[in-house]
Amino acid sequence: MDVHITLQEGRTNLAAQVYRQLLDAVLDGRLRSGERLPPTRELARRLDISRNTVALAYDRLVADGFLVGRAGAGTFVAAEPVRRRAAPTGVIRPRAVWRDLRPPEPVPPAPYDFRIGTPDARLFPMQTWRRLLARELRAGAGGYADPAGHEPLREAISRHIGLSRSVHAGPGDVLVTNGAQQALDLVGRVLIEPGACVAVEEPGYWPARLLFRSLGARVATVPVDDEGIDVAALPGAARVVYVTPSHQFPLGTPMSPARRAALLAWAERRRAVVIEDDYDSEFRFGERPLEPLQSLDRAGRVIYVGSFSKTLLPMLRLGFLVAPASLGPALREARRLSDWHGELPTQAALARFIDEGLLARHIRKATREYAARHTMIAGALGADDRLRLVPSSAGLHLCARFAPGVSAEPAPGLAVERLETYCAEGAPQPGLVLGYGGISRDLIPEGLRLLRRSLRVPAAPEPPAAVP
Repeated sequence: MDVHITLQEGRTNLAAQVYRQLLDAVLDGRLRSGERLPPTRELARRLDISRNTVALAYDRLVADGFLVGRAGAGTFVAAEPVRRRAAPTGVIRPRAVWRDLRPPEPVPPAPYDFRIGTPDARLFPMQTWRRLLARELRAGAGGYADPAGHEPLREAISRHIGLSRSVHAGPGDVLVTNGAQQALDLVGRVLIEPGACVAVEEPGYWPARLLFRSLGARVATVPVDDEGIDVAALPGAARVVYVTPSHQFPLGTPMSPARRAALLAWAERRRAVVIEDDYDSEFRFGERPLEPLQSLDRAGRVIYVGSFSKTLLPMLRLGFLVAPASLGPALREARRLSDWHGELPTQAALARFIDEGLLARHIRKATREYAARHTMIAGALGADDRLRLVPSSAGLHLCARFAPGVSAEPAPGLAVERLETYCAEGAPQPGLVLGYGGISRDLIPEGLRLLRRSLRVPAAPEPPAAVP
């Protein structure tokens, strides 16, 4: 074990200094029970002091019970657990906003797992991915990379979203990120002034709402109806609007063409920016996808955000944004200042994965499986008169509102999320959001049976007593 010890010049009691620093390392857990210390001769040579001085410190620690000597083996931290010194609580406090930001409690996993946001890892071609990644690791490229991302990946992404989503973008318009959340963070750093008004959907994606608040924005929630965000309800002070138009999160409805046109006209009139988060829209089950806001935008006011967390795996942390050229230099510098760039081997592997047609093949295969799960769940929810299914033909989750008076109790073995979790202001909207990426098809019927058993309806009023 390489132990770092600093000796203060001008102080003569060197053994006491060695003793104190080794004791501190044991008490705070840096030196753990059973770990071997350097031989006295080696530590003395490193510190440029006499071996007797180090031996004196070791002997004192052995006498105090913190170290133990083993003949022919060396000196070790005592096997008996020692009381660790409590770390100082400190007087440093975060900004006030960090004391108020409280994300919802996560839903714990369960055998019947309807949590949202998780794709089925069993569908991912892991063997193929290992081969591609190993090839890039063998190449052994080192050094720092472009903050905008691996150029072949930016080229592959621009082609992929151009073909699959009709997004107008060249490689120079694409910036690779560690998921959609980092893309939102970079956009916020570049655009949001402290105190600026940012509008978000209600109900909506709470990680984006909390992120904008953490950057000092005043977040205004705007209601969503069957056509999408209510443009007429957007506050006049808003200069940034965050929306999920292709597959509204969490309701699942797409924004209507009329509402898309109204939002773009509003943004141009107000000189505002629209952040379009294309949330899990790669998986579509029948309906022809509407054009994204980015392709309809003629004024350069839309920033398009995408992610591979749902199409591939969340652990890969791969996302991207497409921004107008006027924002490109600032976004690159924001990425450079935050974490410089992502993992080059992973980005290079994804570029090959796209170029070889493997991403398109994986999406087709996964879409067939998710479509079957979507049909099973939608049929069951739509047939239950205690629920009001929200129509949706894309993504990895479905939403159902409660009929008047209906509620749901926690059910052992069942993991499901509540719609009110995604509401920030006003009256909560009672309902459920069910994901089907993390539950296999054969478990869905029993999971839905548990769900139906958890629903409660108000008791019928007793009839009035008969008048004698």
